Amino acid sequence: MSCESQMDPCTAVRLAFSILGKRWNGMIIDALRTGPLSFVGLRRAVAGISDAMLSDRLTELTDATLVSRSVESGPPITVTYALTEGGERVLPVIRDLGDWASENLPTSETPAPAKS
Repeated sequence: MSCESQMDPCTAVRLAFSILGKRWNGMIIDALRTGPLSFVGLRRAVAGISDAMLSDRLTELTDATLVSRSVESGPPITVTYALTEGGERVLPVIRDLGDWASENLPTSETPAPAKS
């Protein structure tokens, strides 16, 4: 890839966070790390997400080509979701971000340091 065709770093980070910065998207990608899941399997794996929000987020992740949606004719009709190559490539980033957060951010159980 030539330098002329590369996105500038600020635009690239903004684009990445427009997808990965949305609540639930990272958790959905992480839930798919072990293999394809059905909608119900994803709902179980991502505790607290509503059906409507899961549906919206899966549509966004599919449109962003991070997740693929497969429909197998039945009966019953089976719909599964899986990571694409791009989704697989973002897993180490999500893992590193989680490691960073656990090392650097206060948890709800740990009070933030008092300001002086």
